[in-house]
Amino acid sequence: MKAAMDAAAEQLRGRIGSIRHPETGEFPTIVVSGTSLSDMKLRIEGSPDLLALVKQKTGLGAEDAGGDANTDGSPAPKVFLSYAWEDRVAAEKIANALQANGIDTWWAEWCMSAGDSLRQKIDAGLSDCTHFVVLLTPVSLTKPWVNQEMDAGLMLKLQQQVKFIPLRHRLPAEQLPPLLRGTLSPSVEDPGYDIGQLINDIHGVLKKPLLGKAPVSVQEVERASTGYSAAATAVAKVFVESTKHARKFDPMCSIEELVTQTGLSEEDVADAIHEMSGLVVASPRKPVYPEDELFVTFDRFWMAWDPADDALKLASDMLNDAAFPTEPAEIGKRFAWEARRLNPAMAYLVNRKLVRFLKAMNGGPWLVVVIQKTDDTRRFVKSRS
Repeated sequence: MKAAMDAAAEQLRGRIGSIRHPETGEFPTIVVSGTSLSDMKLRIEGSPDLLALVKQKTGLGAEDAGGDANTDGSPAPKVFLSYAWEDRVAAEKIANALQANGIDTWWAEWCMSAGDSLRQKIDAGLSDCTHFVVLLTPVSLTKPWVNQEMDAGLMLKLQQQVKFIPLRHRLPAEQLPPLLRGTLSPSVEDPGYDIGQLINDIHGVLKKPLLGKAPVSVQEVERASTGYSAAATAVAKVFVESTKHARKFDPMCSIEELVTQTGLSEEDVADAIHEMSGLVVASPRKPVYPEDELFVTFDRFWMAWDPADDALKLASDMLNDAAFPTEPAEIGKRFAWEARRLNPAMAYLVNRKLVRFLKAMNGGPWLVVVIQKTDDTRRFVKSRS
């Protein structure tokens, strides 16, 4: 899977990396993170003008914002209530309760008059509703008209025009039609009493209590504006501040240790790790550890340096000085940088395929044992200078 990811990454670099801004001469920088195709992530870096050009030519760039339609300002939610004539007593209680609690309800007993077209009235009610509610009973499931209305309601649901709510009355869940078994179907054995939660759901009242304040550790890191959630930022801060050499596997923490150090719940820590897939690796019953790119991404928020700036300085000196050393220990002496600072700068260049490098199992505190310039190094410096 790692080989497949690397092959896919090279195809992307070949497709995107050759794009050049016609006026500035800038090339984009491509960073691919992750350990497999399932968690592979692509980020394109460069000036706003260059990123716009990349998106124009490839369709790749900032993700389109999405979300549900905003229904704020609607005078009232509107319900279409479908039921069988034999269940009209229970249906009437439900209709009265909805209407009395600010939910405009279409119920045949109110909305049909002598001489009206049944089909036209039902079509009008369906086209105007925000919620389709069907009262499912052993009787209503056998009625062709109720099933036709359910078909219409499901079609509107698929078109994201209404919310489809099946209510069970004296009907066990196992007797639901197969198509509805994956939908939450509340039971209303006493419509006058059980209808309260339905009313809250239609009005969008949450069941969970009001959101309290975040832990102190999270409140502190929210100010960092990392682009990640507060929980993910808190976890990243732990790794940034506790690492010794800013390398993969340094440090390794258990979920319990991250919970203790961040003040987050175990679930929040798990979600934060999932959010940072490609930067943090976690396996069942094994410690959590960072990838090199985590320090490239987050060092600038809590350390006295920015790995991107350090990488540009390193690449520039590699180009400008023919005698520039290729061993990290000698580079560190020249810049007066410990491994903690030099490694993220080298990781920036290595992860973006901007240098030639050699890794070794016994490389000591250093990310690589040899780092050398290439034509990609020159293009990077020229584009960023």
